[in-house]
Amino acid sequence: MNLAFDPYILLGIAPDVSTEDIKAAYRRIALRLHPDRNPNPGAAVQLQDINQAHTLLLDPAQRSAYDRTRHERINPAHPEFLLRVTPSKRYVQTLPEPQVIYLLAEIYTEQSTTSEAEERSREARLNLTIVMDRSNSMSGTRLDRVKSAANQIIDGLTPNDIFSFIAFNDFAEVVIDAGPAQNLAVMKSRISMLTASGGTEILRGLKLGVEQNKKHQQNERVNHIIMLTDGNTYGDQDECMLLAQAVAKEGIGISALGIGQEWNDEFLDTLTSTTGGVAEYVKNINTVQRFLDDHVRSLANTFAERLILSIAPDPDVKVESAFKLSPRPQPLVSDRATIALGNLQYHRMTSLLFQLELPASQNAGFRSIARIAVQGDILSQGAKSYMTVSDLSLGISNDAEPEDPPANVLDALGRLTLYRMQERAKEALDRGDVKEATRRLENLATRLFEHGEEALGQQALAEARKVSHTSTLSEEGRKALKYQTRSLLLNSGET
Repeated sequence: MNLAFDPYILLGIAPDVSTEDIKAAYRRIALRLHPDRNPNPGAAVQLQDINQAHTLLLDPAQRSAYDRTRHERINPAHPEFLLRVTPSKRYVQTLPEPQVIYLLAEIYTEQSTTSEAEERSREARLNLTIVMDRSNSMSGTRLDRVKSAANQIIDGLTPNDIFSFIAFNDFAEVVIDAGPAQNLAVMKSRISMLTASGGTEILRGLKLGVEQNKKHQQNERVNHIIMLTDGNTYGDQDECMLLAQAVAKEGIGISALGIGQEWNDEFLDTLTSTTGGVAEYVKNINTVQRFLDDHVRSLANTFAERLILSIAPDPDVKVESAFKLSPRPQPLVSDRATIALGNLQYHRMTSLLFQLELPASQNAGFRSIARIAVQGDILSQGAKSYMTVSDLSLGISNDAEPEDPPANVLDALGRLTLYRMQERAKEALDRGDVKEATRRLENLATRLFEHGEEALGQQALAEARKVSHTSTLSEEGRKALKYQTRSLLLNSGET
């Protein structure tokens, strides 16, 4: 009986409760999640697990068999990951209009205090594929730096790792066929011989990268594709998105590094976040090595892989937005049944901030607002599937006293404000409101200076002046503000 969840935890009951208690707990949750009352896609996903838990515990034979092995499943000697959810308020005032509340969800492991030596001793086995753009625009220094960075990554692999390398322009080729990282000198020489030519067709490179990654795909490995590109792809974006959705279901992550100014950041953001990966911006080609080093190191330090979150708000509560704060900040699509989060590292927590809208004119009392469930495969335990759940409730009062958000929520909100300010400026410019866009960029500059971000503040001021005179943002300035304000979030939500 290989379950990904503890049915007692899922139903919020003790292991010694009666059959009637099980039925009552199921009815309470099912009323909140049933599709006839709750259209949120996350509710439908969670209801499937609730139904399985209910079915198991109502069958005396299955319940007895599960109870006999339950102590092994929750053995403290084999720790799982933990989920902590902190609301911005514990009590809210009864108001005649809707109101906003934030939830900070933190996923972490108790191994966060282990030493660096211990960290190295339990690195995850990688199934890593690099997909490199070698179109004409990559010629010269760009291609040289990327090839050098890829070769240094190869030097850091072990014989237990699987590695493959794809080069693409308007067609794609396998430079290194997927296999154990053994003949490192031969692998590096093949990459070093690559030259730039042709156009950019990302779909061709991604398809071949997925094929190579799947050759050695295993639950016991971290299966990941890293794509490097400096250009736009035309005509195949929808197919790329469909491919990303398909590989996300199979547990393969895709991350991307955008080099220079010509690549489509919104496309790569959506593509990578669909799989639990991340897109990042490289203004200076000399920082490519640092990105690859950091990214591959984080993959090797994986505690749990294929982390998936579902949020099921109560029927009258709306999820307005979701943002991943760490380990790599990025906005998330919040209206999907599940949100792919990628891997959970030993030494860095995965944290997210949700913005929820509560209904107007609520009755005083205590009420539930949302259930958050997180599932992933723990690699150190043979890719054991595990799930944890947090069920959030709030007090509603006619005379609730003003309440400051907890320090960790307040810190996350403060840092996210800078990212949102540049987003609001872009939205104003898209509407044609040049005056509003200019004002927002000037305000952003002021806030950045207050945070000690002198260079980024000057960039915001320069973009404000450009918008005021030309009604446009520069590509360099827009990407710099977007990704560098995003990177400021790295100081929040860490263990």
